[in-house]
Amino acid sequence: MIELTQKTSTFFSTAIRNVILSLFLVIFGASGALAQKGYVTNSGDNTVSVIDTATNTVTATIPVGLSPTGVAVTPNGAFVYVVNFGGNSVSVISTATNTVTATIPVGQSPTLVAITPNGAFAYVTNQFSSTVSVIDTATNTVVATVPVGVFPFGISITPSGAFAYVANLLSGSVSVISTTTNTVVATIPVATGPFDIAITPNGAFAYVTHGFGGGITVIDTATNTVSATILLQGPAGIDITPNGAFAYVASPSVGSVSVIDTATNTVTTTVPVGAGLLDVAITPSGAFAYVTNQSSNGVFAIDTATNTVTAAIPVGAGPRFIAFEKTLSPEDQIAALIAQLEALIANGTLTQNQGDGLIDKLNQVIAKLAAQQTGAACNQMSAFINQVQPFINSGVLTQAQGQSLINAANAIKVNLGC
Repeated sequence: MIELTQKTSTFFSTAIRNVILSLFLVIFGASGALAQKGYVTNSGDNTVSVIDTATNTVTATIPVGLSPTGVAVTPNGAFVYVVNFGGNSVSVISTATNTVTATIPVGQSPTLVAITPNGAFAYVTNQFSSTVSVIDTATNTVVATVPVGVFPFGISITPSGAFAYVANLLSGSVSVISTTTNTVVATIPVATGPFDIAITPNGAFAYVTHGFGGGITVIDTATNTVSATILLQGPAGIDITPNGAFAYVASPSVGSVSVIDTATNTVTTTVPVGAGLLDVAITPSGAFAYVTNQSSNGVFAIDTATNTVTAAIPVGAGPRFIAFEKTLSPEDQIAALIAQLEALIANGTLTQNQGDGLIDKLNQVIAKLAAQQTGAACNQMSAFINQVQPFINSGVLTQAQGQSLINAANAIKVNLGC
């Protein structure tokens, strides 16, 4: 009888949340502000091309460091962080002026970069150092260096901002870094040659491509265990649509982009693009996937509604990676935080009542936002944080678990302008 009551409570809590979220989406729209600019690193001529997605033309070319590879845009769209593989540095571009405003020394042969949802930190993989550099974006200085596996390559941060997942190319593993402590809290064995990582918008799964060994590993982030394996030849760059329904994967060896249904983890279609593909990035609206092509020195735009190539855009020499501003809307952040709480309930860390109490606070935030009562929503977020703190003090939550919830809540407050 108790189990039935708990399940019923969970069902109604979820149903109510879905209704409120639907109302919120009607009022505020299904996604955040649409970015009109994509940033492409050109490793052959040490530049970054700026693409206007409205016209599919290059509007600026920005000189950066030696052999740029990874690129990420801050959530507010103000800065672009570019990893210079050959320069052991990161260039910071102001999007207002399209100029480099800072150059930050990092480890040896840095490759890719990911930025926390609140924009406070950038995490950079250093291949030859087998470390990750943590950059404070307020000061543009390295504030921590985290040892990981051998030849770290791809990196992605959970929507809650609590963890960074790192693909260790030569270790056959994925390191999970707590962004609260900047320490590795889990190491997940995977197949040979993990290359790139993308995390679903709800934070529930991490998709890892294996560029050398082939295939894709799907990691359940609640348990940090492998939950599925997808057969695919030579996958490299990967990105997931904002609604979490599909993963787009570039396969250089076959010259195509595979579209994976994340509900079934099966390939539903393949889009021919041409040899030399490397990375794929999806626009914030989810309407297009942009793919870099090193052989043609171009970027191709794929319409995700029809899965056809609609544009070919010439860029610099040897385009490697591409990024868009992907501002998480408050509802996306809240959904990710609720998913984090549901995982803590599922693994027994929180009781159903304890978890429902915290989730209820977040449901109230959604309701206040739907009523356009931002001040009241901010107050509810503060109440959420105040409710988490006693769980830390009493030992129900570890410091790391509790702080990760608080960090996610504070990121939501920043997004709301509290």
